[in-house]
Amino acid sequence: MLSENFSFQSGDRANVFVYKWSPDSGTEVKGAVQIAHGMAETALRYKRFADLLTQKGYIVYANDHRGHGKTAGSLENIGYLAEADGFDWLVKDMHQLTTIIKEEHSDLPVFLFGHSMGSFAAQRYIMLFGRELKGVILSGSSGRAALLHNFGFLAAGQEVKKNGRKAKSVRMNKLSFGSFNNAFKPNRTEFDWLSRDKDEVDKYVNDPYCGGIFSAGFFYDFMKGLKEIDKAKNIVLIPKKLPIYIFSGDKDPVGSAGKGVRKLYNTYKKAGIQDVTMKLYPDGRHEMLNEINKDEVMKDVIEWLDLK
Repeated sequence: MLSENFSFQSGDRANVFVYKWSPDSGTEVKGAVQIAHGMAETALRYKRFADLLTQKGYIVYANDHRGHGKTAGSLENIGYLAEADGFDWLVKDMHQLTTIIKEEHSDLPVFLFGHSMGSFAAQRYIMLFGRELKGVILSGSSGRAALLHNFGFLAAGQEVKKNGRKAKSVRMNKLSFGSFNNAFKPNRTEFDWLSRDKDEVDKYVNDPYCGGIFSAGFFYDFMKGLKEIDKAKNIVLIPKKLPIYIFSGDKDPVGSAGKGVRKLYNTYKKAGIQDVTMKLYPDGRHEMLNEINKDEVMKDVIEWLDLK
């Protein structure tokens, strides 16, 4: 696998850091996979997945989202996206990276892989730019939850009004994630809900760029974005012929232990999207790419890509 890094300047002049992993010379290249990572992690955590993808003939691009990793620039900036509309800017950054990929490889199909927060950004992306993709993969995602998102939006707005957009929001962090470990008691760490693989959980816990408490402004902008994803008028904008693969662990609290994942699948089918596939892994938690059966999960993703 060949590795290189670059940055691009977003529309609001933010510098976005990108990892690029390419197949070794002589490997037939079949497509490009763009990865949108989750909240409170970094794109570098997908290097193992990228290694397998490149072996199978895919070029991989993965940016650190604004407020994350090397795009944040320092630990002090983790969890703060923008002065306003941070989630919208995050989605725009993703589209700008797609444009760069197409400029560099005009002959290749582009697939978008989104995990967790990145999957919700991908849900919004395909409403706006879905025609530019060959397919989309949603990992650790969930379906519409208007009441919950409205409550979160109001609560985050109160936090912004009280403490400002940059203030770390312990309250919103607790409201968002406080119950996620409950199903996995007795708990060894605060992040047992991520994976059954203790080594992977420990890597996350010990990474200073992972697991932090995010800003009130982040939560406000994220909840605002989720409200847009919930709207039926936006769901119908998704191209009907866009292939969508949704996968998750059936114990993932983000997907309400499978209920939210099924809801998302049914929403897309009801909207008339012709090619929607869903897979729930028994006893899997949130990060299926870091689960004890990760080899099976990655193999399934690549098989889906190869068929498109």
